[in-house]
Amino acid sequence: MLHRITIIPGLMSGKPTIRGLRFPVGDVLELLASGLSHLEILQQHPVLEAADIQAALLYASLKMKNTVIIHTA
Repeated sequence: MLHRITIIPGLMSGKPTIRGLRFPVGDVLELLASGLSHLEILQQHPVLEAADIQAALLYASLKMKNTVIIHTA
């Protein structure tokens, strides 16, 4: 699944993208966070596939597991 996420220097400033396209993982996550359904995203962005959305979520989940959050008072 993660093979769909690519990081290519020079493409989108090295941000993780979907299958080497000019479609950052962060954009997929923002669309989901805005309340769009998987189907709505796929209809609005025909370059994406259902597995791309799943891969973006998996990638974000794995990144969060490796993130340390420090709370300050």
